[in-house]
Formats: sequence, C-alpha cells, structure tokens
Amino acid sequence: YNTTRPFSQLNYQLGSRLEQIIELMQTQNILPNWNAAFQYRLINAPGFFQNQNTNHNNYRFNSWYQSKNKRYQNFLVVIGNKLESAENGGIRGDGNYLDSVEFNLRLSIPTQLGVNSAGRGGFFSGGFTTGSRYTTASYLMRQQYDLGQKDSIVTDSSVIPLFYPRLRMEHTINYRTYNYRFTDEAPDSLYYDNHYGIVDPSRIFRQDYWKELLNDFSLYQFPDAKNPQQFFKAGATLQTLNGSFDSGRVKQNYHNVMLHGEYRNKTRNQKWDINAYGNFYLNGFNAGDYNAFVSLRSLISRNIGYLELGFENVNRTPSFIYNTLSGFYLGSPVDFNKENNTQLFGVIDLPRQKLKLSGRYYLITNYSYFKDFKQPEQYAPLFNLLQLSAEKQFRIGGNWNWRTWVVLQQKTGNAPVNLPLLFTRNQVGYDGNLGFKNLLISFGLEFRYFTPYKADDYSPLMGQFINQQTQTFRMNFPELAAYIHFRIKGFTAYIRSENLNTLDLSTWKFTNNQLVAPNYPYPGMQIRVGIYWSFVN
Repeated sequence: YNTTRPFSQLNYQLGSRLEQIIELMQTQNILPNWNAAFQYRLINAPGFFQNQNTNHNNYRFNSWYQSKNKRYQNFLVVIGNKLESAENGGIRGDGNYLDSVEFNLRLSIPTQLGVNSAGRGGFFSGGFTTGSRYTTASYLMRQQYDLGQKDSIVTDSSVIPLFYPRLRMEHTINYRTYNYRFTDEAPDSLYYDNHYGIVDPSRIFRQDYWKELLNDFSLYQFPDAKNPQQFFKAGATLQTLNGSFDSGRVKQNYHNVMLHGEYRNKTRNQKWDINAYGNFYLNGFNAGDYNAFVSLRSLISRNIGYLELGFENVNRTPSFIYNTLSGFYLGSPVDFNKENNTQLFGVIDLPRQKLKLSGRYYLITNYSYFKDFKQPEQYAPLFNLLQLSAEKQFRIGGNWNWRTWVVLQQKTGNAPVNLPLLFTRNQVGYDGNLGFKNLLISFGLEFRYFTPYKADDYSPLMGQFINQQTQTFRMNFPELAAYIHFRIKGFTAYIRSENLNTLDLSTWKFTNNQLVAPNYPYPGMQIRVGIYWSFVN
C-alpha cells in the first residue's frame, strides 16, 4: 500500500450456530516513502453436526520502502496461518438419521469419528480430539535496485522528481514452514481397520513437517521507459527443503535449482496485452519439472469488447503425499511418473452486452489420485476435458436484474474424474438506491443447481478427496438463498438466509438436508449477518 492518510477496515460476520468471522486491516505511511500494513482474520464455527468445529487464524504484516531517489525498493512480508479442523468422517450410514424425527436436532446424529458430543471450541482453539491441524508460515524479503533515467515535473510551487527504470536487479529470500498433522485421541478400531488397515490403535498421529528456503536473483529489462507494465524478466532460484516424516522418525533433505522467465506487456490502448512466463527445474529433486503459460488479450473495439486466448503446459512430479516417505502414505507402493497437464483457453468479454463466454480444453496424462481411503493410484492414458461457461446479466425491468452463470463440462474416456455435466448459479434481484442519494442496495434470491454425478468421497486421515464410482448424488431441489446487501458511504452490510431448500413442508422445519458427498450432508437453513466498515483516520 501507499497511502496519504491512515486507512482501516473492520469486517465482522455472525452466522447460525455461532459461526463468526473477524477481519481487521490497518495501513499507513510511516514516511512518504515507507508504508506498513497489518491484517488479521479469524474464522470460527462449531458446525451443525457432531465433531465439525473449525478454527482458522491467519495474519499478514507487510512493509514497503522506497529510497528518495526512487532507485531502491524493499518489500517485507510475514504471513502466518493456523487451521484446526475437527473430522467426523461423515454421519453414520447404518440408519436413516436424516429422515428420522428423533434426530431433527442434527447434533444428536452419530458420526463415524470423534467422541459422541456436540462441536465445541473457542476463538483461539479448535478443542477437538479427532481432526487435522495445518500450520504454515512465510517470511519474505525482496530488494530491488533500478538503473534508468531521471526526469521531473516542474510546477509553479515545486519540482516533482521522476525516475524511469530501464534495468532492475532483484533479490528475494523466502523462508517457509509447513506442518500437517492428524490426531485421533480416541480412535474407533473398527473404522481404522476397515478403511486404513490399522489394527487396534490406541492413538492415531500422523505428521509431515517441511522447512523451505528460496533464494532468487532476477533481472528486469524495460523496453519502454515510460511503461513499467512492459518488461522482460529472467532469473534463477535455489530451493532447499528439509522434511520430517512419519511423525519425525524419518528426515530427508532435498534441493532444486530452477530457471524462470517472464514477459509482460500491458499496452496503453489495450490492443495487445501479453502475459507469458515459465520455469524449469534444472537440477535436484524435481529435475525436469516445468510449466509454461502465455495469454494474449486484445480490445477488439469499444463497441464489441475483448478477446483473450491462452495456453498452459505443466509437467510436474506428483505431490509428496504420493511419496512412500510421507507420513500419510498408507497404501501399497506405486511407481508414479510425472504428471502432464495442458490447457487451451479462450474468453470473449462483451461489457456492453454484459456477457462473457469462455472455453477451456484440458489434455491430461499420468493423473494422480486416491482410489480409496488410503491407496494412491495413477491413471496413465491421455484423456481430455472440455469446459464451456457463460456469464450474462439480463435486465428484467427498472432496476431488476437476472444474473446467470452456466458451466457445461464433459470428459472423454474412463478417467477417474467425475464432474456434473451442468452447473448453474443465478441471482434475481433489485440493484439500485430506492431513491436515496447515498444508498446502494441489492436484494433478491439466489439459487444453484447441478446435474447428477458421482461426487468424490473424503478420507479424513489423509485430508484428501477420493474417487468413488458407486453412489450418484442429485439435487432434489436447487439450493436456494435470499440476500440483502447495502452500502452507505464507507459502511457495507449484508444479511443472507441460505439453504432455504431444506424446508420440510410436513414439519415446517429445515431438516431436508441434502447429501453432497458420501455421508456428508449440507446443513439446514443458515442465517449470516455481516458488516464491512472502512474509514480514513
């Protein structure tokens, strides 16, 4: 950020079952050429079913400094994330609990995992006996020094110095930690034996812990002195990795040497905007991995709109959870080859017609996935996936509008990827000020629908979605929500009532829960109230 006065923002949301979100942001310039900012966010929810409580804390501190001669810049960023999420394995399937009047209170439905009690937890603690804890941290410092030409703007009262970079030298050092843990203090022996082959456990604990250090040096070249949005970039990165697996009993060190480059050109007339970048792992654990991306965006005309075309190819080593050294690898050993994914895409954006059309075509080989709760697998044959989408706003009359998003997708072959053929989200509502000068208001109904498909199952211990081919999920009625959002100057608020489609007309209670994955139902009606308050100090 670069602000002339201190700026703050406060966000708060309160939802059903004491779901709460708190967000704080404050930024100000300590000096005209030095800015600092701090952001904090807390998400806490006990959940609607047993052993479902979640607590998520994250923060970010960043600083930006530029020398008075505008040649040197320093960026400092510190980010922390801590997610504590209870795991219940879904509701038990040995009874029709969702349709039973005795279990209208959803907290009384027994679940696969966890002690038989309602979700609990405070603002700063998940407070569970069964669940996952994911903790990450990142400490980054980036320094830049520019060579170029000086200039100035002379006014009646002052001289404003300018500087146009032509060559930039950049050094970035980034230290990161990743800690993934799963704990079950009171495991169900039958569940772990059936799903993971773990016999008579007294306690379940799995952990992967990583330390990563990235050291990067890059050069920028600016062909047009007065257009900093056009540049060539080339650099090299040394990555060192220290991993601790199998709950700390196995340690391993890795390294990678990576080359990367980028060309970006955002033109003033928006006729030919180009973004191209790529990197290649020259040596080390991921040697041979690479990714390449290029997109071209052009303004056809002000009356028509924009056209964007792009290409991406990624060749990568499968994620480390597919490596037998990982503490979360519980299946039989499998030899994995490098995954290769190619994407071709195109977008037509017609702002005057309030219409956007896009298409994406994927070519995938060596697709890595989990075929059951513990066994990883790789699907080697080439398969493709076509995805077409459209976004459109229709004016119904006056300030009433209908917004629709439609996605059509289809794969080829027998690849273990399941997707609904059609997905759509729609809003029908009013957008205006109701005759009040400082008021902006939007209210109406929102609904979502997808065609039947075999949704993925979920493995709690692995923290991974898994392919399943036996159970088809279909929507008995589209997901329905009502909303009202309004803004008065720097104050914004909203009220949402979601999952109205769960109303059971025979009892007039919101107990018609809909399954979206095996043993995992959506909650009943939820009400969320939120405020966003921005102010200049």
